[in-house]
Amino acid sequence: MVRIDKKATRLYVLDTNVLIHDPAALYQFDEHEVVIPMTVLEELDKHKNGIREIARTARQVSRTLSDLTANVDIGQIRDGIPIPRLTGPEGRLRLLCYNDLKPLDPLEDSPDNRLLTETCRLRDERPDASVVLVTKDINLRVKAAALGVPVEDYLTDRAFDDSDAMISGAHIYPEAGHDGSGLWEGLRADVKVDREEDRVVYRLNGEIPEDWHLGMLVSDSDNGASFEAVVREVSPRNAQLELLTDYRHGASVWGVHAHDSRQNFTLNLLMDDDIDLVTIAGSAGTGKTFMTLAAAFQQTLDTKRFERVVFTRAPISMSEDIGYLPGTEEEKMSPWMGAFHDNMDNLLRDEHDGSTTWNQEATRQLLGSRVQIRAPGFMRGRTLNDTFLIIDEAQNFTPKQLKSLITRAGRNTKIVCLGNVGQIDTPYLTANTCGMAAVVQHFRDWAHAGHVTLMSVERSRLALAGEELL
Repeated sequence: MVRIDKKATRLYVLDTNVLIHDPAALYQFDEHEVVIPMTVLEELDKHKNGIREIARTARQVSRTLSDLTANVDIGQIRDGIPIPRLTGPEGRLRLLCYNDLKPLDPLEDSPDNRLLTETCRLRDERPDASVVLVTKDINLRVKAAALGVPVEDYLTDRAFDDSDAMISGAHIYPEAGHDGSGLWEGLRADVKVDREEDRVVYRLNGEIPEDWHLGMLVSDSDNGASFEAVVREVSPRNAQLELLTDYRHGASVWGVHAHDSRQNFTLNLLMDDDIDLVTIAGSAGTGKTFMTLAAAFQQTLDTKRFERVVFTRAPISMSEDIGYLPGTEEEKMSPWMGAFHDNMDNLLRDEHDGSTTWNQEATRQLLGSRVQIRAPGFMRGRTLNDTFLIIDEAQNFTPKQLKSLITRAGRNTKIVCLGNVGQIDTPYLTANTCGMAAVVQHFRDWAHAGHVTLMSVERSRLALAGEELL
């Protein structure tokens, strides 16, 4: 897009979609001036009615503007309304209104074109400042570029930059050797091993890698690792690692075994009583839902740690909507729960391999009494106690929506978010602005959270061939 050498004074003209996307966008431009044209105010007024999310957001933006303009006089409105900030200098808000606005010659009269006209006129009136249009509308950015108008995307809400990627939650040291001895030589740290009850703890004192964070996997190999541990404490000079339980051969979770280090780490996070929030990313076929359901059934039916399993996901279609769905809430959500039912069938088949059909049916009825399928739109205001909450397809939620679901957690509740940021079906969300990315980034340094990105282990030949065709 069109970029210029920005001057000391900057005026950022905000499009309606920026305010709808982030109602707090007014406060994100530091000491610079934020301009709201009359066209944007009119569009907010059109969107304010209704119960949809866009209507609630439009009303929130209108209330923010009302609070900022409540105790100001005409002179302050003309010179710019102060925007208070917690730290740093205040910015200023300008409301732009032209009585004799004429559309640009080749353009028709539309909200986007009027916004372009207002921006161009403001740029001509303020040669002392850099006037920049901020919009998330790609077509509007292209039109602005054609007219030579400086334009930018709104990037403040991104969890990480485009050049970065979501953290994998694991650090593999393949050069350490099968016995793991080279791992400590490469870390250049003194190691002390202690046994605390049934745990083996490694205490490190020395140069700790900067990319280590709480709740991450440290291993000497992706497959067949001899050393696998989770980071429990970390600082620039000290760290504490705890050996993981091996779920490959002896131990299992409801009959499920791990195939590699990342899957073993996933099962450890899911079964860890000290971990309250688990985020699992990975492509299709990596076992995200399968292992999560196994851990949920194990802790609900066998160990009785939780009383119920609540499963929810974003009802976003990857193609055209099929229309109205009849029935109760669970019946309406049933078409979206194919992954849940498929994995539950596989778990029952593995758990009762060789047993009678009667036993399988009895287990299925028991699970049905403990498993609840809920629509995310009806979760607001609830408090979930003694619950194993599974949020599937978390990449299709906005950060605000996923925050609303996570804050439903009450006493003795574990939340597991599953998703693949490479498969986003919600418009205007990307791999670095979706709710999944925001949760991973914000909870990476919390001691009671863990994240892992799974790698493909067993993929069918048909699925691999389909990816090659694409």
